Amino acid sequence: MDSVSQFVLGASVSVAVMGRRVPLWQAAAVGAVCGTLPDLDVFLDHGDAIRNMTLHRTESHALLYLTLVSPLLAWLVAGLFRGNVKWQAWWPAIWLALITHPLLDLMTVYGTQLGLPITDHPYAVSSIYIVDPLYTLPLLICLGVALWRRGDPGLRWNRIGLALSTLYLAWSVVIQSIATGEIKQSLVDQGLPADKVLVTPTAFNTLVWRSVVITPDRYGEAYWSLLSPNRPLNVSWQPRHPELFAQLKGDWYAERVAWFSHGFYAMNEKNGKITIADLRMGEGQNYTFTFNLGSPQQWETHPQRLPSARPALSASFSALADRL
Repeated sequence: MDSVSQFVLGASVSVAVMGRRVPLWQAAAVGAVCGTLPDLDVFLDHGDAIRNMTLHRTESHALLYLTLVSPLLAWLVAGLFRGNVKWQAWWPAIWLALITHPLLDLMTVYGTQLGLPITDHPYAVSSIYIVDPLYTLPLLICLGVALWRRGDPGLRWNRIGLALSTLYLAWSVVIQSIATGEIKQSLVDQGLPADKVLVTPTAFNTLVWRSVVITPDRYGEAYWSLLSPNRPLNVSWQPRHPELFAQLKGDWYAERVAWFSHGFYAMNEKNGKITIADLRMGEGQNYTFTFNLGSPQQWETHPQRLPSARPALSASFSALADRL
């Protein structure tokens, strides 16, 4: 999720756990920092664009490593404030502020390797967009009221924010399941074969859902709206060019993107250069992660990430309204 959501979630969790043992602002500040810490890995350069993408949300998001580092952070925080609250009291709050970060990231489509070092599988529920105001605003508003009211009324407001945001996550999973069932049934009714189907929410909402349909030689995109659930699914197809992937058999970069995307990738060739795109993020042949792998005569030793054009905010909301 976005940094604001993680910042506010960490603060809210810490306030809920610490209660009245410390001032609310103090618990919120510690939780906000701990909720932000795992994403500092974005400042690490692993040498090339594909490694940077696939090694984000790895060790810094692993539940085991975050659990092991939490007592040290609790000891540092207790020493910083030099109050009567010992590090053992800070520990649960800091631990929860840390691990709720990857657990929230898990709900997005990107992929979070929270099982390290046991497994490097990039887990993704894919039920919520990376930025969703309906998740973040209840947390933000209720935390703001909590810091203003303070005391027991403030703690109640903070709990309300956590409850509303958690219920929204549960709603996203339920409606994703419904959308997936409707989309798959529509594909069957139209006689459209599919090896894989991915269903994710569109920007800023959980009412309009984007599906990516994978076959051996092509992929399709289609949209389903909760407000018009019986509208026939209109699938837009594009080639995947599996022959280009065959040329790169054994190439670490191409196979890494194919693995990380769970098979939701497509390749293309333009001006003698082969590209590979992660189809899970973006739409309409404009994807957030598209990489130039070079030419068959000279593969890129450091693949370049190609820029992706972002539509204006007004255009995004106009498209959302049409799809609704």
